[in-house]
Amino acid sequence: MSLPPGPTQFPQALSPIVPYIRESDFAVRKPWNYPKRRLLDYLLVYIQEGTCRFWIDDVPYLFTPGQFCLVQPNQLLSLEGLTATVTPYLHFDLAYNPDRENSFPTRPGQIDLSAYQHLMQPDLLELFGIQVPVHVQPLNPTHVKEAMLQTIEITHLSDPLAQLRIQHQMLDILMALLEPYHRAVAQTPSLNWMTSYLSNYLSEPISIRDMANRANLSVSRFSAIFKQRYGLPPHQYLMNLRINHAKELLTGTDLSHEAIAAYCGFADLHHFSKIFKQRTGSTPGDYRKTTQK
Repeated sequence: MSLPPGPTQFPQALSPIVPYIRESDFAVRKPWNYPKRRLLDYLLVYIQEGTCRFWIDDVPYLFTPGQFCLVQPNQLLSLEGLTATVTPYLHFDLAYNPDRENSFPTRPGQIDLSAYQHLMQPDLLELFGIQVPVHVQPLNPTHVKEAMLQTIEITHLSDPLAQLRIQHQMLDILMALLEPYHRAVAQTPSLNWMTSYLSNYLSEPISIRDMANRANLSVSRFSAIFKQRYGLPPHQYLMNLRINHAKELLTGTDLSHEAIAAYCGFADLHHFSKIFKQRTGSTPGDYRKTTQK
């Protein structure tokens, strides 16, 4: 069986990645606190001086000079400066939204954002399939700090090319923040694409070796990871997909049993009928009679 090259193991972005800074500043404050709110966008904070305690989704995090805090969309946060602090920050979007200029950094008490869901940014897991912690630790923190400080300065300049420079800097910051966590994900093969792949080739005689080759893994390694991810061996999972698709075709179409057998990847009508009855307790004909409107 000849198949096209394997797909990426990471989700594609829901929208083009076009960074947009909504608010930024070099915040210099005496001991302070900012009550609970939920975010529509991203918030990146650099602790330049002082000590902070931030509560993110009701979990406390302590930050000291030289550390970064990344809060993602829809997370609940409250902020506290335990001492006098200098905390440069960026409120920004990553995914393009045509209504982005109508969005805003939420204010104290804004927890129910149901009226603003059309402005909610996707988080990094949605965009890239990467889990990034609140206490984000880039490989080169000095580089990220300098890029962040430069970006804040640019946002306050009257420069016709400022937006291009900002996007360049923000993409640089994003790559630096994601890189260590991308490496961790890349070391553990992801099979998130497998259901789509199997559905696309459901009518073909897919073997476990075909699946393993697609994932660039040995058969044994693939089978172990697959069962851990989906709770079933690959063959059983594939058979469930075939039976479920056959049920849909029996109920929603007038296709012959022979055509359904072929569309669902069964060797012939006898094989289809035998497996279908084993799995459902009913023949394809009886199932169609009891379910088709």
